[in-house]
Amino acid sequence: MAAKKAEQELVDQWRDILAVHARTLCELDRALHEHGLGASDFEVLDVLSESAAEDGGGAYRVQEIAGRVHLSQSALSRLVGRLEKDGLVSRGMCSEDRRGVQVCLTDKGRALHTQVRPLQREVLGRMLAEPAAK
Repeated sequence: MAAKKAEQELVDQWRDILAVHARTLCELDRALHEHGLGASDFEVLDVLSESAAEDGGGAYRVQEIAGRVHLSQSALSRLVGRLEKDGLVSRGMCSEDRRGVQVCLTDKGRALHTQVRPLQREVLGRMLAEPAAK
């Protein structure tokens, strides 16, 4: 009986995490929509912005971004294509490996990220401070 109760508590905890994630993602999408972005779009811009701050270059290989934003490589490639079409990122060949593709922020992407970052952080702070609804 105790093992079954512990198992159910584990499942309930997992479902609470999923619920917080889903609510937060929906709220981020709503807030970022007026800026022409979704939550995943912003995450890519944010990762690229962090890269620029860390090493000054601001370029990541698509595989590196995929590992940080938790998207499949094909979904990320489509997303990067949209961001590139909107002039927010640029893609180029990787100098170390000609088969690889690097992505970096454009000036327009950097400006939009700077503008929208406080909104995204406010939503995260508000949503993650709320107790999980049961």
